[in-house]
Formats: sequence, C-alpha cells, structure tokens
Amino acid sequence: MAFILTVTAAVKLQADAQSPWLQLEKGLELGTFVSPQPSEVGDSRIHVLRIDPGYFELRLLNASAPDQSRRQSVREWATNNGLAAAINASLYQADNRTSASLMRTHNHVNNRRLSKDKTILAFDPMDPSLPKVQIIDRDCQDFDALNKSYQTLVQSIRMVSCDGRNVWAPQSKKWSVAAIGMDKLGRILFIHSRSPFSTHDLIDILLQLSIGLRNAMYVEGGPVAQLYARSGDKEFEFVGSYSTGSNENDNNAIAWPVPNVVGVVRVNGGKP
Repeated sequence: MAFILTVTAAVKLQADAQSPWLQLEKGLELGTFVSPQPSEVGDSRIHVLRIDPGYFELRLLNASAPDQSRRQSVREWATNNGLAAAINASLYQADNRTSASLMRTHNHVNNRRLSKDKTILAFDPMDPSLPKVQIIDRDCQDFDALNKSYQTLVQSIRMVSCDGRNVWAPQSKKWSVAAIGMDKLGRILFIHSRSPFSTHDLIDILLQLSIGLRNAMYVEGGPVAQLYARSGDKEFEFVGSYSTGSNENDNNAIAWPVPNVVGVVRVNGGKP
C-alpha cells in the first residue's frame, strides 16, 4: 500500500485562470471545483476527470478475473494495466472480491445478480449504432432489451435520474465519495470528493457545478474512494478519508487495495 498526500501530483500545473479545466491531453481533462456549499472537513474541492469516448475507451478490471490475482490500489490497477485513468467500479461484498450488484465483462462474470439498484454503466456495445458508453436508468429505459447489447455492465446506486433529479433523501451521514457520471454531451465523468458531504448534498452540489451533469451513479465512499489519472509526466491521485461512524477525520493517506475498477485506455493504443 502506498502512503500518499491528500492529493499527489507528479508536477504542479495551472489551468487557465478563467476555466476550472486542465487539459491533460486530447479528450482527457481534469476539473477542480470548490463546492458552493462548504464541507465541515477538508478543502471542499471536487475533482472531475472528463473523458471523451471518441479518444478513450473504458475497461472493467476485476481481482476475481483469471488474468488478475489480487486487489490493488486504483493507482496500481492503472499502472499495472496500462490505463490512463481509473476509479472504483462499485461497492463490494465482505469477500473483498464480489461486487454488490451485477458486474460482468465479455469474458468474466464477477456477479450475475441484478439487484434493485437503478443504474447500470454499460460499455463495449455489440451494435455500433448504440452509444459507446451510457448509464442506463431502469426507470426510463428497457434494460431487458439493452442487457444483451453491451458486453460490459456495472450496476450501482443511482444518484441523478434520467430527468436530472436528485433521487437521494436528505441525511446526516457523510462520506468522501467516488462516482461515475455522464454529461449532456455524452462524455464520461469520473468524480471524486475527499471532503465529506451527505450524498444528497453532494448531488445538489454536482448539479450546480459547470459540468453539465446528466446522470450519475455512486461507486464508493470513505477511505477507499479513489481516482487516478496519468498523462505523460502529469500524474494525479486522489484518495478518500471521511466516513461517518468509522473514520470521522481527514487523516487517511493510504490508497487502499480494491477489487474492481473502471479504467480508461486510449483508443487504438494511442499515446498522449
């Protein structure tokens, strides 16, 4: 396990003063936003990695897969598998391997159980007329029809509905959070907030930010919530810390090993 600072960057870069976005390379941008609602802990910053599916593809990696053997930090998953970026794939069960809900690729099934959760990240379409990536909302779309149209599916907890609503009830519990979303232009968003918010409040905050959020799903909370990106000599690693009832502080500096990640690879093996 690697000991890191709250935010690790191989180099310090300044984005345009008029924009929160830093272009890492064509199709890959890192946004840094200060929450309009301050957190009681930390710097209240929210990091959003914006990924253009015209330049990058998603990959699901599992410790349970035959070609993998162990849990790794999100950074290790990325560096050991040639990924430009990665984030937690979903919550997982007590065996430290199996996702809480449906999770499969074309050649490996981590969990075949379709739970009651409303959102499913779908990629690797078998029909080229379908979007390369989408977050399926089971209240608005026919998942039974789409189920066999995508080779990779990751089910998790809905944050924003297909009509742009916050679907979480207000609550007092707070966490550091990792989430996956999509914007109104079809770009993928990897979202990380080390500063803790209730999930309801975080959703409201994300809907206020200038990221054009269309829908989103929760993928992890607390110290294990991680986001990593690397392009050339630019490297960024974000880890969580706060979790109500178990780790109520901002002290975590460990990138904990996790069993499942969604990674980002350049289309056709391109280089930055």
